[in-house]
Amino acid sequence: MAVSIIFFLIIFFVVVISHEFGHFIVAKKNGIRVVEFFVGMGPSLFSFTRGETKYSLKLFPIGGACMFEGEDGLATEKGEVSERAFPNAPIWSRFATIFAGPFFNFLTAYVMAVIIVWACGVTTTEVHAVNEGSSAQAAGLQTGDVITQINGKHVHLSGEITLISQLNTKGEAMEVTYEREGQKYTTVINPSYDEADGRYYMGIAVGEYLECNVWQTFSYAFHTMKFFAEATFKSLGMLVTGQLSRNDVAGPVGLVKMVDDVYDAVKPYGIWEVVLNMINIALLLSVNLGIMNLLPLPALDGGRLVFLLIEAVRGKPVPPEKEGLVHFAGMMALLVLMVLVLFNDITKFF
Repeated sequence: MAVSIIFFLIIFFVVVISHEFGHFIVAKKNGIRVVEFFVGMGPSLFSFTRGETKYSLKLFPIGGACMFEGEDGLATEKGEVSERAFPNAPIWSRFATIFAGPFFNFLTAYVMAVIIVWACGVTTTEVHAVNEGSSAQAAGLQTGDVITQINGKHVHLSGEITLISQLNTKGEAMEVTYEREGQKYTTVINPSYDEADGRYYMGIAVGEYLECNVWQTFSYAFHTMKFFAEATFKSLGMLVTGQLSRNDVAGPVGLVKMVDDVYDAVKPYGIWEVVLNMINIALLLSVNLGIMNLLPLPALDGGRLVFLLIEAVRGKPVPPEKEGLVHFAGMMALLVLMVLVLFNDITKFF
């Protein structure tokens, strides 16, 4: 478990620092003063000041922040804000600064995806087996066909087809476009219900291994990152609609458990397999953090972007004290949620 905790902390630092560095570097480029850059929450374990910015490492690995002068009423040591305060910057400079955090998460995730695809290749959408008597066979699919679209959505990875199939909980007809010997065809598959598994199947197995060249590596890395993003959006939707429960949500303790399970499963295959799987987890978490922060909720980057868009439409900002109050309420709600998730992790795993 000690090794897994170390891996978790490395993943946490990479994901959070990349996010906050996005805010930091764009703020600096736009002349906005960064008061403090910290990783973690709670009391500081240690800190130092370089230039005009204080850098801190805090006790609890549950986030981080890049604090700007004048943000939510944060003033200088003298109790006043300067020309370089966040509210005094042009609106699109502030927008870019806030958006840069999630953007750097996606950029980091893409770099990780490039490493994964370069090292491991991908599994394509080529059909390598069609079950006898299945719906897919009745629809005319054959081994060697390459599926390019399902219900009008382009697919590039076998995982995308698997996800679409798994989420088809009502067994709705699926329009499938595929290529065979250079020709494009379209057919309709009516999935069959499997009583044992409690879900619908098309009756095919997809996923031929492809060792990517340079261009394919960069291309499939993008599709890999996009797949993780789509899976995250689908999961959020399922949480809202009740298709997933609180037991499907994990906090720091749950993530350590996940890292530990993966580590135990792959360590017999060597350190390189361990590293690649840890990068894969970091890729998932980086995409998750980017998407979660873009949600239009108070205290999150998405909530701050909403206020900036309102300012752009109105031609004047929302009063700082009112915006600060909204974000403070949002932060309190997030802290309560973090405590509940932590409690849920503890009761679930111990």
